[in-house]
Amino acid sequence: MLGLVKKIFGDSNERELKRMWKAVEYINSLEPSIEPLSDEQLRGKTVEFRERLEKGEDLDDLLPEAFAVVREASKRVLGKRHYDVQLIGGMTLHEGKIAEMRTGEGKTLVGTLPVYLNALLGKGVHVVTVNDYLAQRDSGEMGKIYEFLGMTVGVNLPNLSHDAKQQAYACDVTYGTNNEFGFDYLRDNMVVYKEQMVQRPLYYAVIDEVDSILVDEARTPLIISGQAAKSTDLYYIADQVVSRLEEEDFTVDEKLRSVALTEPGVAKVERAFGIENLFDHDHVQINHHVQQALKAHIIMRRDVDYVVHEGEIVIVDEFTGRLMTGRRYSEGLHQAIEAKEKLQVQNESMTLATITLQNYFRMYRKLSGMTGTAKTEEEELKKIYNLDVIVVPTNKPMIRKDMPDVVYKSVASKFRAVVNEIVEKHKNNQPVLVGTVSIENSERLSEMLKKKGIPHKVLNAKYHAEEAEIVARAGQPGSVTIATNMAGRGTDITLGDGVAEVGGLHIIGTERHESRRIDNQLRGRAGRQGDPGSSQFYLSLEDELMRRFGAENIMGMMDRLGFEEDQPIESKLISKAIESAQKRVEGNNFDVRKVVLQYDDVMNQQREIIYKQRREVIESENIRDIVLGMMMPVIDRVVEAHCPADLVPEEWDLQAIVDYANGTFLHEGQLSKDELWGKEKEEIVEYMKDLLKRLYEEREEQIGPEFMREFEKVVVLRAVDSKWMDHIDAMDQLRQGIHLRAYGGTDPLREYQFEGFEMFNEMIQSIQEEVSTYIMKAHVETNLVREAVVDEHEMATNGEPAPKQPAVSEDRIGRNDLCPCGSGKKYKQCHGA
Repeated sequence: MLGLVKKIFGDSNERELKRMWKAVEYINSLEPSIEPLSDEQLRGKTVEFRERLEKGEDLDDLLPEAFAVVREASKRVLGKRHYDVQLIGGMTLHEGKIAEMRTGEGKTLVGTLPVYLNALLGKGVHVVTVNDYLAQRDSGEMGKIYEFLGMTVGVNLPNLSHDAKQQAYACDVTYGTNNEFGFDYLRDNMVVYKEQMVQRPLYYAVIDEVDSILVDEARTPLIISGQAAKSTDLYYIADQVVSRLEEEDFTVDEKLRSVALTEPGVAKVERAFGIENLFDHDHVQINHHVQQALKAHIIMRRDVDYVVHEGEIVIVDEFTGRLMTGRRYSEGLHQAIEAKEKLQVQNESMTLATITLQNYFRMYRKLSGMTGTAKTEEEELKKIYNLDVIVVPTNKPMIRKDMPDVVYKSVASKFRAVVNEIVEKHKNNQPVLVGTVSIENSERLSEMLKKKGIPHKVLNAKYHAEEAEIVARAGQPGSVTIATNMAGRGTDITLGDGVAEVGGLHIIGTERHESRRIDNQLRGRAGRQGDPGSSQFYLSLEDELMRRFGAENIMGMMDRLGFEEDQPIESKLISKAIESAQKRVEGNNFDVRKVVLQYDDVMNQQREIIYKQRREVIESENIRDIVLGMMMPVIDRVVEAHCPADLVPEEWDLQAIVDYANGTFLHEGQLSKDELWGKEKEEIVEYMKDLLKRLYEEREEQIGPEFMREFEKVVVLRAVDSKWMDHIDAMDQLRQGIHLRAYGGTDPLREYQFEGFEMFNEMIQSIQEEVSTYIMKAHVETNLVREAVVDEHEMATNGEPAPKQPAVSEDRIGRNDLCPCGSGKKYKQCHGA
């Protein structure tokens, strides 16, 4: 059927190539006019192109000339002239597609064409590599072309200083790894001043080894974690203080499920902690812990809202009554309940920011990539990233011989055959590169070769720089190199003198990988640029992939036919069966990555909202309207809760509205029940909003408008960051336990989407309440400084535990002061012990 469709409509890849060959002819026709230019005139083309862009031309208009200029610059600087097929690869990348180019076709040089063209816009182009070594190597070599043409080049490496990172991102072209670009994005959305950001808006990325980054690594999200900012001691102390409060010290709002301290209650807490004003910005942490301890004691009921099961707090669903395994209350409420129930407070480290590579790279306005193997993953690349794959023809015909797989009964007999093959090739001075799927297998093979006296090198993708050098020499006469599949990736193997005459580089695969791409990458290391070469895979029925897909049938057949231990089967039928097994595994892996993405999409929508609003706060001179916009919904909610449509006005709980308002954003005496009596619901809302706005304006006049603006930013950023980090952590906990819901016959993903949405709304309401409280009640200091919720020195990436810092309480209770818990002991002998 597919063949018939191709006959009628033509192959899309062929159509694209036909179109591009016409452009190649035009670029070649420009060469005679570009060649005579002096170096200065060639460099001047960059200025000319930028001026033409400003006058309204677009990049497509400039492409032929720009490519011709880069080709000429490469000839002069590197002594390398782009082949015609490399021009096609460059066009593919510029169009936001993936160029599949065989190993040795010069992908790194291809990247210079679209990178230069797109960098002309001055928005910054990112070249993404699989490791730091390649980022440094490629920026050093290819960077010479850009610099020759008057552009700037930067390298984004881990552990660079803040200024060095800013400089790297400010360059026209920036090289770096996928992880470092992603982590910088997350860190940029945790800063508190605009000047602390390092990245510009994400414009265009060219990804080298695109399959490795967008497919193989897509299962692992990028995670920044940190020590939980809250001291676990403070949960226990707040619990002790709250447990001694009496009824007149707080008001309870059953409808909103909230509790607030009265003026006498605030005074008691201040005395217990030895502080003057609980609402000082310095005492945010104490206030937060006390609020959560109050809620844990007064609102949350054991065996109704939660149960204690095997030493852990498990939430009970209020609608169904079932246990919500894996879900944790956010904002420290879970820990406050643990303290109330005298359990161990779980508060070691938390996720501060996270994103999948899939969602990070989908934020670029234009994305492209190159690799030797992408066609097998075309469906995934199209569905997730909307990237088409173009197979670029080779510069010279490929003459490598790919022989059918050889299958042995056992792993031992397979490795004996591999060693014998290596010995034979070594006798003929033919270089051999052996691919293994694990370090363990490469070491096993190495031991066997030592016994045979065969000199060899072993690589296992740990030391990128040294490995690249060793792999580059793997084509020398008689050399034997054993490498795990990823070792030295991105490095060309050049054949030594006389090697072509003995058959070129011979590739031996010792096991089929579950992905055909990885096998194709191994084969592709031989036969580059029309060189001779050969490849063969040696398999055993005990290999993992074979065991997973019907090796028993083949084993039974071999036994019936009387095959000896060291007698192989060599059959194209078996090779086809293995390939179909690989396709099934690839399908399964795609499904896994799709699920990871579906879950992260829930977080991604929330992340985009928070990051966008957060950036608006940081970049705006005046956030007065944002702050008022956050405070007004608090009034809407409290009035709606206590003036429901199904009750007559005389039954409305106006006192509850007054108590809540006094506890959240007013001081006692600023609003009374009598002022609300006799008003319609809309009138109550309008009256309270007018009152809040008037008091806000009085406060602004008292503090001074300029000071008020900075104070608002301090409060809003603190509230948003602390609540968002708690929310991420709670979502992370939910994600880990959500699969258990499947046992109850529900779809875990739908449950996660629904609960995640509810949790996000709760977080937004919580941010609005906290902003209202601190804007209206906090004592404002003259030396206002925005502070990050977590110090960058306490952060760690990719789920590694954050470096432990000395525990320093934000509110510094003296070691010899009386412990606030009321025990009568010194702090150092009680909770400070």
